[in-house]
Amino acid sequence: MVHVAVAQFAPGVDKDENLAAIRKLADEAAGRGADVVVFPEFAMFTAPKLDERFLDSAEPLDGPFATGLAELAGRLGVHVVAGMNERLDEPARISNTLLAVSPGGDVVAEYRKMHLYDAFGYKESALVRPGEIGDPETFAVEGVTFGMQTCYDVRFPEVTRRIVDAGADVLALPADWVPGPLKEDHWRTLVRARAIENTIYVAAAGQCAPTGAGNSMIVDPMGVVTAGLGEGTGVASAEVSAERVAAVREKNPALSLRRFTVSLTNE
Repeated sequence: MVHVAVAQFAPGVDKDENLAAIRKLADEAAGRGADVVVFPEFAMFTAPKLDERFLDSAEPLDGPFATGLAELAGRLGVHVVAGMNERLDEPARISNTLLAVSPGGDVVAEYRKMHLYDAFGYKESALVRPGEIGDPETFAVEGVTFGMQTCYDVRFPEVTRRIVDAGADVLALPADWVPGPLKEDHWRTLVRARAIENTIYVAAAGQCAPTGAGNSMIVDPMGVVTAGLGEGTGVASAEVSAERVAAVREKNPALSLRRFTVSLTNE
């Protein structure tokens, strides 16, 4: 068994305050026995509007935020997954990047958001460069394999399917799910759908108000929400296991019965 926690909060424009909030929530999660703690998308820095402040805040993967995550993971003996604004060699854009950091302080997996939020009146691609298509990166904790994707990616089922084909038992899904008409319903439906159709766990960690809709949750391979949060700051946790995934897949062998695979395209 691996104990997974999702930590929900509302990052702001002060990066030091955000890292302090991450430390506090990670302490709480570790105190409950968590082995893995998943934080939201853009946990390093979030402004109410996607503008030049995101560019100015960006850091490299060896900057203060990533270093802070490494120190935190080492101090608590946990894996930490969190979103950051990664500085690129392209001055006018950043990468919306997830890092998974081990208790040894190493970055064991990276993910750069591929499907940008150019919907519902937003244009994330104005400042964010989409991640390149490649083999999904995964990391293992006590025999359980984790993969990562970000927020709007959840609307594209082939993203999760490729991660499952790479061997993931658990999907870590950081998000900043923007509130709006039916948006919370979309979030809950899509998160559970990705778990059910792939017979995996989903650990979805969202930002809460004012920028995010909250509703962080952990969903098991049968689509059962085993832990969840509402609209406020907090931590929810649950146990996951490769054995549970195997048992569900024995009852519902949807992956082995499928007749189509995911093909890759850059178009």
